[in-house]
Amino acid sequence: MRHPARLRTHLSALAIAGLTLAGTTVALSAQAAEAAGCSVQYSVTSQWSGGFGANVSVTNLGDPVTGWTLTWSYPAGQSVTQAWNATVTQSGAQVSARNVSYNGSIATGASVAFGFNGSWTGSNPAPTAFSLNGTACTGDVGPTTTTTTSTTTSTTTGPTTTTTAPTGSLPSSFRWSSSGILISPKPDATHANVAVKDPSVVYHNGKWHVFASTYTTGYNLMYTSFSDWSQASSAPHTYLDTTAVGSGYKAAPHVFFFAPQNLWYLVYQTGDNAAYSTTTDIANPRSWSAPKKFYANGMPQIIRDNIGDGYWVDFWVICDTAKCYLFSSDDNGHLYRSETTVANYPNGFTNTVIAMQDANQNRLFEAANVYKVAGRNQYLLVHEAIGSDGRRWFRSWTAPAITGPWTSLADSESNPFARANNVTFPNGAWTRDISHGEMLRSGHDQVMEISPCNLRYLYQGMDPNSGGDYNRLPWRLGLLTQTNSTC
Repeated sequence: MRHPARLRTHLSALAIAGLTLAGTTVALSAQAAEAAGCSVQYSVTSQWSGGFGANVSVTNLGDPVTGWTLTWSYPAGQSVTQAWNATVTQSGAQVSARNVSYNGSIATGASVAFGFNGSWTGSNPAPTAFSLNGTACTGDVGPTTTTTTSTTTSTTTGPTTTTTAPTGSLPSSFRWSSSGILISPKPDATHANVAVKDPSVVYHNGKWHVFASTYTTGYNLMYTSFSDWSQASSAPHTYLDTTAVGSGYKAAPHVFFFAPQNLWYLVYQTGDNAAYSTTTDIANPRSWSAPKKFYANGMPQIIRDNIGDGYWVDFWVICDTAKCYLFSSDDNGHLYRSETTVANYPNGFTNTVIAMQDANQNRLFEAANVYKVAGRNQYLLVHEAIGSDGRRWFRSWTAPAITGPWTSLADSESNPFARANNVTFPNGAWTRDISHGEMLRSGHDQVMEISPCNLRYLYQGMDPNSGGDYNRLPWRLGLLTQTNSTC
């Protein structure tokens, strides 16, 4: 997403059976009560000497629950030291996590998530059983009488017992099938929009929530929501310049729930800075706060020194348990990364560095996404490029940490992450550009977690015969679905 002068702006149901802990996968089977059932995903998002951070997702497979308590036992003396989105108490090895005021109800098939920091000594093995309101979480509904456990443990969490292969991984090459156009402009008396672009998407409370850039005589933001993608084209649009977000240049949104503060954040560019608005209710587009800036002193000096004739664009936030990172691009071959602590977020972003660079600015242009791969100590980076044919496409890399080092995954025109040559269009090729978008995540919080299985990517494309002023190109939104999943 470029600066106004020639602007290029740019799910999640947590229904996962099983358990993952810093390279450990635990499959559980135990006794369950009639008309009740649940599954749990427990993942250590980072680990350091004496400490760790974890996320827990609980999916209700039985009758609706009003008020919940999840219990487990730590096998090696671990202790919970700080929690969010749940009230956590501990007596010896026994841990109880109870809902807070806003997340006590879990419908059938719905999920709830919370996180915490903990301490450990010696080793940090995974818990081997969870119970929701006294019912063992087996991944099934109805009674069973057999308890079985199989565990795969990495060297960071103790000795190996029984080895079980991961359920899926990212492939070394990708194949996709594209939908037709799902979301198009909806002009009104004051918004003669010609484009919808740069989407950000999360799944929450049974609905997809999509934010995007729009263009009339300048850029601003829109919001739409729907329960099924078949409804996307008919869902109404709300223009955020009619809210406290305000008029004036806003573009390239990125939305997520920041669990430590129980707040939704909408991050976007304003031309001269990265900005954000917050709300407690993502379903109410008029509830967003007025913009605030991330960088109190404006563009960091390292960006000034390297941006050349480019533009400071496309801001992306991702956090582990200790730090939050703010990525941005410059249309000049550089990807930047700033950092602050989780406790200090959204303030204090400093230590801005060049996270990646390419002497050919078209090969590392803009629209970076960084994701945590569920069940693995792995992160995925995708970044938009301009191809030798002038069309937009995406390259990809992986790393063991948000800070890298990044290793090429599918990053060439012959083996791209997503490009016209690895995408099929069953309903007709309505675009040859695969441009600025976002993955449909397996969560909606600041961890930016995706499942490695059956990836889906919401992107912008346009009529291949279109031309003229970049800002007035007729961008539309479509959805890629992976067709070569390893799962």
